[in-house]
Amino acid sequence: MYATEFLDLPPMHAAAGTVQLPGSKSISNRLLLLAGLCQGQTVLHDLLDSDDTRVMIAALRQLGCAIEPRQDGGLRVTGLGGRLAVKQGQLFLGNAGTAMRPLCAALAVLSAREGGSFEVSGVARMHERPIGDLVDALRGLGCRIDYLGHEGYPPLRLAGGNVHIGAQIRVRGDVSSQFLTALLLALPLVSDHGAVVIEVEGELISKPYIEITLNLLQRFGIQVERNGWRRFTVPAGSVYRSPGQVHVEGDASSASYFVALGALAAQPEAPLRIEGVGADSIQGDIRFVEAAEAMGAQVKRGPNWLEVSRGRWPLRALDLDCNHIPDAAMTLAVMALYADGPTTLRNIASWRVKETDRIAAMAAELRKLGAEVREGDDFIEVHPLSAWQPAAIKTYDDHRVAMCFSLAAFNPLAGASVPVRILDPKCVAKTFPDYFETLFGCARAHVDDIPVITIDGPTASGKGTLASEVAKALGYHLLDSGSLYRATALAALRQSVPADDEEGVARLATALSLRFDDHRIELDGQDVTEELRREDVGLLASRVSAHARVRDALRELQLSFRRLPGLVADGRDMGTVIFPQAALKVFLTASAATRAERRHKQLISKGFSANISDLRQDLEARDARDRSRSAAPMKPAEDAVSLDNSALSIEESVQQVLAWWKQRQPF
Repeated sequence: MYATEFLDLPPMHAAAGTVQLPGSKSISNRLLLLAGLCQGQTVLHDLLDSDDTRVMIAALRQLGCAIEPRQDGGLRVTGLGGRLAVKQGQLFLGNAGTAMRPLCAALAVLSAREGGSFEVSGVARMHERPIGDLVDALRGLGCRIDYLGHEGYPPLRLAGGNVHIGAQIRVRGDVSSQFLTALLLALPLVSDHGAVVIEVEGELISKPYIEITLNLLQRFGIQVERNGWRRFTVPAGSVYRSPGQVHVEGDASSASYFVALGALAAQPEAPLRIEGVGADSIQGDIRFVEAAEAMGAQVKRGPNWLEVSRGRWPLRALDLDCNHIPDAAMTLAVMALYADGPTTLRNIASWRVKETDRIAAMAAELRKLGAEVREGDDFIEVHPLSAWQPAAIKTYDDHRVAMCFSLAAFNPLAGASVPVRILDPKCVAKTFPDYFETLFGCARAHVDDIPVITIDGPTASGKGTLASEVAKALGYHLLDSGSLYRATALAALRQSVPADDEEGVARLATALSLRFDDHRIELDGQDVTEELRREDVGLLASRVSAHARVRDALRELQLSFRRLPGLVADGRDMGTVIFPQAALKVFLTASAATRAERRHKQLISKGFSANISDLRQDLEARDARDRSRSAAPMKPAEDAVSLDNSALSIEESVQQVLAWWKQRQPF
């Protein structure tokens, strides 16, 4: 997951391959609560691992549920049997509406029936999301609920009461379908008093999410009787029964970004395959596929997969009632930028009470790209773009804003070629923590459009540490070219190939099997991270790197590190030989005395004895070899910026490089 301050997406022009979707958030949190409420054990497979499910799991554990991961990847939940195991607690539910509303309802009826007191809170935005209609319905049932902040909004205290089943329970349906879902999940807990009838007032929005709730209730033994979308009856004596094992299907809302991507950028002969949802999906947002087809997408369906490619181009503009796909409809707003006329999305008033005011947020960020946008209480109209502008997209801590605006980086398909910056990309952790990694796995960009920063300099100048920290700050890949030469030297030592055998060492370099993974380096499947730091390996690496054939053998491997979204490469010739067109080239100029002192401290900290004078002489000798070698001598690129980091901390050096990088960006 990208935890950077921002993530820059270079212009991208195509898509291909296979996408494996994470589990559905809506299904995952409903199943967690159902498994927590029923008697016995339930094993959940393919559960979404995200911020929303983590807060639900933490809350259920706090309430006494035993939740244990299994070796097969499943999660075993031992339920409470419809009873309270603890009678009081303070629960924090983040910004998870799918946890806040149903869990509050369940705790309210349980604490009213058995006695108990629970305080439930979330992040600041959750305290701005209405819950008053659900509270009113629960109070009508006899639950005692107090507002701890503003009337009608969390945080809440659920403090007992006296449950009575009598008149119908009324709840508004035109604000959020989660209110009705919460009641449907909670009321079987008090159906031993008799049948419970829920009457929906107003137009019920997001009906497909109620279908999910009813489907999952049925799997746990609750057969809700329904009279249209107005009246729902939980039969008397309803009891939750574990189905034993349940598999979570992929998230259909998350699928919308890749369905859209296929419609924009995948060719019919190589469609984008999406696995995890398909023709058998129980989620309403699967109907996003119909909207994408109406705009021109070509789609093939299987029981649990979709294949999507571009059909009509430009896309066809729509005027669509989106009540049936409220979350996925946000993706249509960005697809509209590639259409042949204005697209209008209607009946989306629920956008205003989601993680942010999504109508206002989408309008504001679309305008940054240069789009003409018109908005109302329950609609948005988006005109296609003819002149794209690079934009830094504010995400409002809303995962769907971040994900749908990533599609704007495919503007070369509309004749543009500008980058898009996603601010706070980690917000996608709410439902799809690996979204951007998944996107980059199937997206294609011209190699010249993928940004590169090079950091060159002499031995022990700190270029490796600096490059690593800059890459981490930008979310870019890292190429530590020194490790490639050290790995070649280590392979030569292991196979007793002399350093002066240029052809033999070059053969080893060509056959290197290297893997870089989270600061670990594997050679032929073995972790060699520490071995590569040995002094004898470093000395030999300096010698073999002088061979032209060795450098040629490693050139293609180094070039292959230039992958989306960008690359930071460190070495001695990154800016002069390997990536001469890099957008930013930095050359470190720390003195030999400073570098010797740093190396001395490093060795002493590891328990090795060392002499500063000897270290300095060695570094100066290496510098002389590196500067005088015939193959790619060490020198700054003509357009490199020099950074003397002798008196700078690593943090100061990183900030300087990032400042230079930001000056070169169009945002």
